[in-house]
Amino acid sequence: MNYVSTRGLVASANFEQVLLTGLAPDGGLYMPRRWPTVTKDQMASFAGAPYAEVAATIIGLFTGETFADAHLKEMAQSVYGGFSNASVAPLTPVGDKDYILELYHGPTLAFKDFAMQILGRMFDDVLQRHGKRLTIIAATSGDTGAAAIEALKSCKYVDVVVLHPEGRVTDVQRRMMTTVDAPNVLNIAVSGAFDDCQAIVKQLFADHEFAERTSLGGVNSINWARLAAQTAYYFTACAALGARDETVNFVVPTGNFGDVFAGFAAKKMGLGIGQLVVATNANDILHRALTSGDYTPANVTPTTSPSMDIQVASNFERLLFEVMGRDSSGLREKMANFAADKTMALTTQERQAIAEHFISYAASEEETLAEIRRHYEKTGALIDPHTAVARCAAVRLRAQGALEGKTVTLSTAHPAKFPQAVERATGVTPSLPKEYSTLFELDEHMVTAENDVSAVKSIILDRVGAVRG
Repeated sequence: MNYVSTRGLVASANFEQVLLTGLAPDGGLYMPRRWPTVTKDQMASFAGAPYAEVAATIIGLFTGETFADAHLKEMAQSVYGGFSNASVAPLTPVGDKDYILELYHGPTLAFKDFAMQILGRMFDDVLQRHGKRLTIIAATSGDTGAAAIEALKSCKYVDVVVLHPEGRVTDVQRRMMTTVDAPNVLNIAVSGAFDDCQAIVKQLFADHEFAERTSLGGVNSINWARLAAQTAYYFTACAALGARDETVNFVVPTGNFGDVFAGFAAKKMGLGIGQLVVATNANDILHRALTSGDYTPANVTPTTSPSMDIQVASNFERLLFEVMGRDSSGLREKMANFAADKTMALTTQERQAIAEHFISYAASEEETLAEIRRHYEKTGALIDPHTAVARCAAVRLRAQGALEGKTVTLSTAHPAKFPQAVERATGVTPSLPKEYSTLFELDEHMVTAENDVSAVKSIILDRVGAVRG
């Protein structure tokens, strides 16, 4: 399995190189040179199979010769065996043909655990093999940071640096990051929005001297290994529904476009997916792009679904690469113009190609809170605001006739990570699982930085140098 950069200016890479570098050296994102395929017999075998077994099979299609099949299966069993639900990613019916896919049973109560936990094992395995050490850097809008720290805090060959927007994540999200006291973990609260944190990360990768000096790698969804792991639960969901001869729609709360693109990858691999719904909050750049072709960032609006408070979705470049016929030269020009002009207009042809797979909906704050309340009154269950955005999209689009047949909404976080919003909507405060009962009694460990790449760079160099001393 070989990978190419969307920008087309570097040689192809194998999975091991993609895993360790994250972002391609030319600033592009790695994509499989060709899409692997899953046969109908393989898909049939997934019905009733343990999640870890399916995940190992799907991930193995992307890892090539980097890991032996037996070793990859052992890693998957070790990782997913630690999730709190025996099904790992259980499906809950919420209507005649509507289901919720619960992706919050991992150690940090968010869907990011599905990829991060196995990436931690992969990193240590590959780095030990080569006698190397890596500095992993991630920007987070709330959940990625906690998942990365939890997965990497015990890694022997990895230092992890997480940038989060100061004051723009929930107290629970922040404390899941900052209460971890490990010598290889550095938390930086940046004065700005998530997009500012993400921009700093991209600048650090583009600084080749700094990247080489710190052995920089990434675990944001710019790293293809993340998406490879997330692709698995689309397969298990369809298998659980017995959807062999019919398509299934998936509604995905979307910020950086990684999770929904994993669904697109599954579809390209042969999975029977109908519509992929891009569900956004008030930060609706992706909804505007899909409905009118206008991909122009606006100011970030803080909402009750902060993991989606994003105006520049990194993984959208991967979709553009596909719908432009993998024309890396044309994509380079488009992305250069976007960087210069801060605006992008999709062509009619690009919009039509996207519309073959994706539709979208933008939910307001009022709709989001109303959906949390409606869902609770109807089912007795609490959902977090991100899930509510997606359920709102599912309900509205089905009513409009845009969705037909079996539809799965991805529930990406435990409601207790967003207690204020849930309580505001329902009057009920969701409780954290017992393993987090002391979360608010622990000391926090983080430093603050201005929204300036030089300031962040200096902090990282000081800490990494001290750790590697």
